[in-house]
Amino acid sequence: MTDEFTKMFKAMVESGQEMARAFNPALENFQVKGFENLWPTMSKDMMEMWFGKTFNREGLDAKTRLLVTIAALTVLGAHAEPQLKLTIRHAIEAGATKREIAEVIWQMSMFGGVPAMTKALEIAQGVFGETGEKSE
Repeated sequence: MTDEFTKMFKAMVESGQEMARAFNPALENFQVKGFENLWPTMSKDMMEMWFGKTFNREGLDAKTRLLVTIAALTVLGAHAEPQLKLTIRHAIEAGATKREIAEVIWQMSMFGGVPAMTKALEIAQGVFGETGEKSE
C-alpha cells in the first residue's frame, strides 16, 4: 500500500465513523461481537419478500439465496462469524435443513480451505443448538 492510499483509506474510515456517530451516538463503542443479536431472525415470508421471488420472480428462492450466502461467508472464514450465524438462522427459517447447510459448508472447503470449513461447521453447530433444529 502506498502512503497516499493509506491516508485515503484512513480518511474514509474516519468519515464513516463520524457518520455513524451522527446517526447514532451509541455506535461509537459498537462491538462486532454479538452483532447477530441486534437483528432478529426474519420470518420465511419476510425473507421471501426481500430475498426471494418478490423482487426476482424468475430467480432463486430465499432458501437458495441464503445457502449461496452461507457458501460465500464460509469462504471468508472467521472474518464473517456474526454474519454467518445470522445467515444460518435465516436459512433454517427459510426451510434449509442441517444437512443442506453442512453440505454447502463442506463444499466450500475446496475454495476457502479446511480451516474455514471447520470454523463454519463449528458456527453452524452452535446455531443448530441455539435454534433447536432437529437432525435431518
